[in-house]
Amino acid sequence: MTPTAILESSLYVTDLGAAESFYRDVLGLDLLGKVDGRHLFFRCGDGVLLIFNAEATKVPPAPDARLKVPPHGTVGEGHLCFAASADEIVRWKAHLEAKEIAIESEFEWPQGGRSIY
Repeated sequence: MTPTAILESSLYVTDLGAAESFYRDVLGLDLLGKVDGRHLFFRCGDGVLLIFNAEATKVPPAPDARLKVPPHGTVGEGHLCFAASADEIVRWKAHLEAKEIAIESEFEWPQGGRSIY
């Protein structure tokens, strides 16, 4: 048996306000859910992008919590890649630059494809 898709992807941040502004206002993702100080959930195609305050999710749930999600989190840089065609990459680069978002790196993959960071 093999999974057919990734339902959710998670990132951990220290500034939920900045993350909300970036993913909602710059990338145009729809905000599905928000708990101040803890998390943001965004729709992205058929999947969901979960953005957590890592400090808040390291804490075990209270015994009477409605959702008993175990503690989770990470430290350091994470990685998430959005799918885009070659033409869309060009438009995304221009869009990000127009919003004064610095492109840190561009990479042409040996087997084809291009990434911007």
